[in-house]
Amino acid sequence: MRFMVRFLMAVVLAVGVAGLAAPAAAASGHPRFSALVFSKTAAFRHDSIPAGVAAIRELGARHRFTVDATEDAAAFTDANLARYDVVVWLSTTGDVLTDAQQAAFERYIRAGGGYAGIHAASDTEYDWSWYGGLVGAYFRDHPGSVSPQFQVATVRVLDRDTAATRPLPRRWVREEEWYNFRTNPRDTVRVLAEVDEGTYDPRGYSVPGGSPGMGRHHPISWCQPYDGGRAFYTAMGHKPEYYSEPLLLAHLLGGIRMAAGVARFGCGRED
Repeated sequence: MRFMVRFLMAVVLAVGVAGLAAPAAAASGHPRFSALVFSKTAAFRHDSIPAGVAAIRELGARHRFTVDATEDAAAFTDANLARYDVVVWLSTTGDVLTDAQQAAFERYIRAGGGYAGIHAASDTEYDWSWYGGLVGAYFRDHPGSVSPQFQVATVRVLDRDTAATRPLPRRWVREEEWYNFRTNPRDTVRVLAEVDEGTYDPRGYSVPGGSPGMGRHHPISWCQPYDGGRAFYTAMGHKPEYYSEPLLLAHLLGGIRMAAGVARFGCGRED
């Protein structure tokens, strides 16, 4: 009789533990998706590209999404792009796609595809106005003549209710090559984070004596619905060593997941 009581108690305990463990395991997983990392350059080439590709591959391995990487623009066909939930433009520069490849990417986005631009993705395809709208703003310059190229500054995280910003502190202090843009995208995108120009010298190199920064509200990361698809961009990620920063990796992971459509997007200006 005692043996039977102990046996029944053990069964109940085991079932209870299993019932508690199962939801926790399910909650820890992420939906599977596929990403294509594109890093072709036709102008300046960042030496951080290999580190960025490796970091995104590692994020995929840890968070259950597949990652293919290429510098071959021939990957931009309707059939091939349809295999991916998001295309990550990693520090691309210059004119990297032909007209036919551009048209294929436009169709991909219009069909509900995702775009995630990292750092020099905004220094790309200046003559393709559709792409300029997708990335949100084109690169203009960065400090480096009258002020140091790399500076520690404070990023103000404005919207902490997204996968790209939830892991970040409200005031995020880090070193970067802080981009200035040709236009301020604030009127057309949802700004997730801005860099505080009061914490560094934002004067860029494009004007003798230093071009001005972006002013009091200097966007550095944003997202938007665009032409049927989803777009995320962050200007951070210049140096190879930045791709071992836990907070930057969390920021990139969240932005990629948002663009892929597996994390809540919520990037309409009124959301």
